Amino acid sequence: MIEIRINGDKFESDVRAMVQAFYPNEKLYVVKERTELEVQKRPDGPLIRTLSFNTDSYDDKNVLKKDIYGKLSADMGKSLSWGILTGVRPTKIPMSFLDAGRVKEDIIDALKRIYLLNDDKANLITDVAARERTLIGTITDDTYSLYVNIPFCPTRCLYCSFDSYPIGAYEDAIPSYVDALKKELKAIEEINHDKKLLTIYFGGGTPTSLSAKHLREIMSFINETFDLRYLREWTVEAGRPDSIDIEKLKAIKECGGTRVSINPQTMNDKTLKVIGRAHTADDVRNAFHLAKESGIDVINMDMILGLPGESTEDVRFTLDRIVEFKPENLTVHSLAMKSKAPLVLEKDKYVDFSMENPDENMMLAREYAGRLELLPYYLYRQRNMVGNGENIGFAKEGTEGLYNILIMEELHSIYSAGAGAITKIVKTKGTLNKRIENVKDVKEYISRIDEMIKRKVDI
Repeated sequence: MIEIRINGDKFESDVRAMVQAFYPNEKLYVVKERTELEVQKRPDGPLIRTLSFNTDSYDDKNVLKKDIYGKLSADMGKSLSWGILTGVRPTKIPMSFLDAGRVKEDIIDALKRIYLLNDDKANLITDVAARERTLIGTITDDTYSLYVNIPFCPTRCLYCSFDSYPIGAYEDAIPSYVDALKKELKAIEEINHDKKLLTIYFGGGTPTSLSAKHLREIMSFINETFDLRYLREWTVEAGRPDSIDIEKLKAIKECGGTRVSINPQTMNDKTLKVIGRAHTADDVRNAFHLAKESGIDVINMDMILGLPGESTEDVRFTLDRIVEFKPENLTVHSLAMKSKAPLVLEKDKYVDFSMENPDENMMLAREYAGRLELLPYYLYRQRNMVGNGENIGFAKEGTEGLYNILIMEELHSIYSAGAGAITKIVKTKGTLNKRIENVKDVKEYISRIDEMIKRKVDI
């Protein structure tokens, strides 16, 4: 536990983020020094150190963050490749520089000087921002995207913090869930009837937990209800190989799906067992080949760096296997220690497993992506990432996932249907104007579907 004592009323979240970057696996405990007010309940665990900051003496948060960085870097003999950048969307900064007409060399210099990024990260996010900018250049104000949430999975993964439910326990509720979903989808179309639907994304959970019949029912309803003339992509997450069969993949293809994600996370059977995925590396191979057989245009594969007990050689082993598949897309995640995930909630069970993600791992992933001729095209970061790394998507030119950029950069509205789905209303590019949240519980969503629709209609 790290105790942070703040004398002042400004920049508390920035202090937290900067300290957490140096201590990604430690709980933070904040006290307002003037009043000895505890910002949150003191967490359990031994006190590692106490840090004090007078935030009222700063007018610029970046100056404060630089001072914190300098102190902790000197104390710990440690530098951070991302410098003082702690936000979720670091590409927004070089994107704004590009929009202002600044050249690459000038942008990289500014990122290093203002935010203390190292050469590699400054080059990386500048290149990603330039590629994003090219891909989103045709986005206009009369477009929107559709997200459909299927909050069911075969089992719960160790690192997962999403509100997902075991499909086996909800079989009886699925028909009613599909009916509620169709009702909400119809309302979304009516709200946006004068706009162009650009992308569709089925996420969760694991959408392919549903039967081929129910997948086909939902996708056919979308075909019948929405104007798809302007649709550029339709993604369905098939993340769990143990949820995939040829009938589901054929349903996706025949109903207009253009992209699927088949996500091994690792190709090491030992790790798969530890993280609670009820499949093997051979199941991943079979699922990938079925997806190819079904004629799906683009296949993405996800992997996670920093999984319990995995070394750099384990990461290399997974990458060697992925190269054999030759996917059109590869998404590389840094493990994030999320508070709702079993890995954090039941952390005592995993104290014997090291969780490390050195820069070497990220560089290795980028090297292998290069072998597949995949270019980085979107990037984001999360709190409490092992190794203070990033999540990055690679794609063959022309196969990039446009939705992935749109959801991160908030370039147009994304209307979402399903339990736990969050609609994001954007009126001005780059500015989130409103979030509309659906209830998370499946049965409550079904019984309150009219209320979920009214929330959107009222906005």
